Amino acid sequence: MTNNISLGDVVEMKKPHACGSKTWTITRLGVDIKLKCAGCDHEIMMDRLEVNKKMKKKVDKPNV
Repeated sequence: MTNNISLGDVVEMKKPHACGSKTWTITRLGVDIKLKCAGCDHEIMMDRLEVNKKMKKKVDKPNV
């Protein structure tokens, strides 16, 4: 599954984080992707294949 994700996108994962939030913001792209939890601001890094496997959908950005 190829996902067109870009910097600043909000994605929903299949399983919730320990804080209960399922939404993450993409803060860095490359071979590894850095994600920031929307609930507790915890940051993690995963490789691109793992993110594609664990991601449920891309959430629409609010129009600001």
